[in-house]
Amino acid sequence: MKFVDEARIEVQAGRGGNGCASFRREKFIPKGGPDGGDGGRGGSVWAVADHNINTLIEYRYLRRVAAGNGEHGRGSDCYGASGEDVELRLPVGTVVIDEESGHTLADLSSTGQRTLLARGGAGGLGNLHFKSSTNRAPRQKTPGQPGEHRFLRLELKVLADVGLLGQPNAGKSTLISAVSNARPKIADYPFTTLHPHLGVVRADAHGSFVIADVPGLIEGAAEGAGLGHRFLRHLSRTRLLLHVIDIAPADPAVDPVAQARALVAELKKFDLSLWRKPRWLVFNKIDLVDAGRRERVAAEFRRRLRTKAPMFFVSAATGEGCRDLMLAVHRHLSERGQVEAPAGTAGKTYAAAEASR
Repeated sequence: MKFVDEARIEVQAGRGGNGCASFRREKFIPKGGPDGGDGGRGGSVWAVADHNINTLIEYRYLRRVAAGNGEHGRGSDCYGASGEDVELRLPVGTVVIDEESGHTLADLSSTGQRTLLARGGAGGLGNLHFKSSTNRAPRQKTPGQPGEHRFLRLELKVLADVGLLGQPNAGKSTLISAVSNARPKIADYPFTTLHPHLGVVRADAHGSFVIADVPGLIEGAAEGAGLGHRFLRHLSRTRLLLHVIDIAPADPAVDPVAQARALVAELKKFDLSLWRKPRWLVFNKIDLVDAGRRERVAAEFRRRLRTKAPMFFVSAATGEGCRDLMLAVHRHLSERGQVEAPAGTAGKTYAAAEASR
């Protein structure tokens, strides 16, 4: 199953049925009067959040969605039936945007949430509504109104409490597989992660949280370089960012501080609210360096970045320091509200379908 986090669709609500101009004609009832019924209301298009859906792939190929039209009114005071509504079942975390106006029509943040996207047209009035003491035989009727028509952009933002960010090959995939149930592809070359992964971290017997891994970021990501720019929005719902840094880069000429500064600059260019989120520094691959190297790197980061952010030293490969990091994250989240995995995320990742193939 391919992970798709963007789609564009056209939605058309149903047209209302026309009103009817009719008169009652029965034996022994002279001048029975008007009895034309109203047309039915057109069907509407709704968005419904469904935690059983993880991707927008269905809407990559479903280009147009139309609700049912209302039936026309008939004589004998018969009103037309309303058109059938259409429900678009979307993953929790989907944002629906009107492409023409740029307005956000729906932000589906909880399972079962239902939002109107396109309203069906009102049904027309039959001549029954136009009778009066001076107009005993009205022939007026009104047509049904057209339903709303929109071009929509669907964007999926994963629902996670914690987001991992960092340069390609910093060890984010190894870290999320070490601390959660996620099983992303892991290899010793950059950009092995091609789409976000979600994992549930069980901190203790009563608490858990969701952690997200997105493709690595490089300088220029906000302008479209690399892969990370497509997935930066997946970090927008997180409450804490873990900036994973390779403390032992394969190339000795690489400056980790300069890389970290460039990544933070990309966050600021992309979204100020994302840049302002709490961000901790996680130095990975400590199994490849000695204790003195760790202290020197921490001091250099403090001095050059002028940051007071918490720092953690871990080895995702061996598990050293990972437990302490996750407990600290859980305490941080717990102090700011109840932490629980959203319904439907336990045991799942967005790559689960691919991994099972």
